[in-house]
Amino acid sequence: MLAGTFELKDAMSRVLAMLGRHHGMMRGVVMLLDLDTNELRVVASHGLDEDGARRVKYQIGEGITGRVAQTGKSIVVPQISREPMFLDRMGARKKTLKQQELSFICVPVLVNRKSVGVLGVDLRYKSDRNYEQTSTFLSIIASMIAQAIKVTHLLEADKQRLLDENIHLKQELRERYDFSHIVGNSSPLRQVYEQVTQVARTNTTVLLRGESGTGKELIAHAIHYNSLRANKPFIRVSCAALPETLIESELFGYEKGAFTGAQARKKGRFELAEGGSLFLDEIGDLNVSTQIKLLRVLQEREFERLGGTETIKVNVRLIAATNKEMEQAIAAGQFREDLYYRLNVFAIFMPPLRERKSDVLLLADHFLEKYAREHGKSIKRISTPAIDMLTSYHWPGNVRELENIIERAVLVCETNVIHGHHLPPTLQTAEGSGTVTRLQLEATVGAFERDIIMDALKTTRGNRKTAAKLLDTTERVIGYKVRKYGIDCDRFRS
Repeated sequence: MLAGTFELKDAMSRVLAMLGRHHGMMRGVVMLLDLDTNELRVVASHGLDEDGARRVKYQIGEGITGRVAQTGKSIVVPQISREPMFLDRMGARKKTLKQQELSFICVPVLVNRKSVGVLGVDLRYKSDRNYEQTSTFLSIIASMIAQAIKVTHLLEADKQRLLDENIHLKQELRERYDFSHIVGNSSPLRQVYEQVTQVARTNTTVLLRGESGTGKELIAHAIHYNSLRANKPFIRVSCAALPETLIESELFGYEKGAFTGAQARKKGRFELAEGGSLFLDEIGDLNVSTQIKLLRVLQEREFERLGGTETIKVNVRLIAATNKEMEQAIAAGQFREDLYYRLNVFAIFMPPLRERKSDVLLLADHFLEKYAREHGKSIKRISTPAIDMLTSYHWPGNVRELENIIERAVLVCETNVIHGHHLPPTLQTAEGSGTVTRLQLEATVGAFERDIIMDALKTTRGNRKTAAKLLDTTERVIGYKVRKYGIDCDRFRS
């Protein structure tokens, strides 16, 4: 009984009822300690007026019941009428005592050797009753109740922990995808922020357009976690990652026996996202047959599972993203024009990184801090020549490429400054043809030397004498190298 339910109070009432039916108990009560008031209160009873019993309470040490809770030891009262400490707060024994004598046995309920309550029972008085045996039997029952209480407390604590963790994670997600945590303040990105602010708290379908690696998924998260659906699920589906044969069953689910291997009903992503947002990434790669079914969901807000006839209503906000030129795809017959107009209610164009030059350094510093912490390195900054290389590059892979390059630089850097030679060859030749060339020893050494001198001059604000001391050389050598490499010292003085 105690193990088979999560409703502990009901289980304890059934246990007391069983003691009444099979073990001669006339009345029984389980009282547990209220941690807020430090009083014993009735949680389950048998043979008593339930409403009256709920109002009864004992202080610790008060009467027989309070004494058992205080000491953690059983008390046996063979004849209630002769015991002055017996308070009878429930007033249920006066009539019975006029007709027959009663015995009262009270045993503690101990959890981790600490009293958390008592089990008390009334029995008919019998002079030949083995009270020690009866008391031991009731102590075993009390220990089983204690174990059930302990398990319940563990389950409640675990449930509360999961609830707190869930709240914390949701808050963390909200903070992570808050606008203030999106790196960049360039004019094109500020325009994106304004559009997200306009559309976030509505239910409008959003289409995110832009090159791969520009941060479309980040903006999709920002829209969801700044919307009225923030507490509901955010489900992501990559239309390009799933084969054509699976995409429909993933989106809409399927019934048992819908196809070979469908051994049970499975909910689709639309059902899983109920009340929340569904993000369809790379929607331009969706096959035409699935496009027709998706169009119906957008129009009617309903669909049927694969192999099923039941119509399922959905309340989902759709956010789609693509890096394709949708107009060209429509002209080529690869994408349905009517679906495009349904998706293109509110379009947000994500600017490529080459149009956000002022954000390159901010993003580089952000990724430097992130990966230095992740890889346990103490890298403080990026050198001036390396910054020049980053800002002059055309970034075909956008933010994703920048992130990967900074992570690589952090891994190969053995000092506390990232220099130009830590960056990949594609950046080192960016100002030239944009292709990787075979480097000569003299040119490579010269580039490294120029990098070191420029970094020293930056540290000393263009002071050659101090820079020479920093590099353990003479001012004359520094002057020669400055002229050789055409370094402008004045740029470091401001």
